Amino acid sequence: MTFIAPKSLQLPDEIKTDLEDKSIEYHETENLEEVIDELDVLYMTRIQRERFPSDEDYQEIASTYNVNSEMLNKAKDDLKVMHPLPRVDGISANVDDTEHARYFEQAANGVPIRMALLKLLLEE
Repeated sequence: MTFIAPKSLQLPDEIKTDLEDKSIEYHETENLEEVIDELDVLYMTRIQRERFPSDEDYQEIASTYNVNSEMLNKAKDDLKVMHPLPRVDGISANVDDTEHARYFEQAANGVPIRMALLKLLLEE
């Protein structure tokens, strides 16, 4: 596993300890482009404004991680890009038409899953 995040948002020590206790190998980096060619799946989430003490701190990091089709030219042919949507920023619209984009399929699959979970909850 490779975790890509700015220093201020990297994994808490307790999560690292859990991974190490389970002998799960991981790597942390701040640089997406440095590892894009190694990834099988890139699961992105939005940078959460509420995690920053000021809007200036947020703005400094918010545009750091932007995936576009040019960057994906360096990726493995079968890289899958996922995102929980809605997309605020981080993934350029030009990624939508690439073979890498899986986030629309991911969102569509989430609908029947949530329906099934609601059905299970309502039956009890």
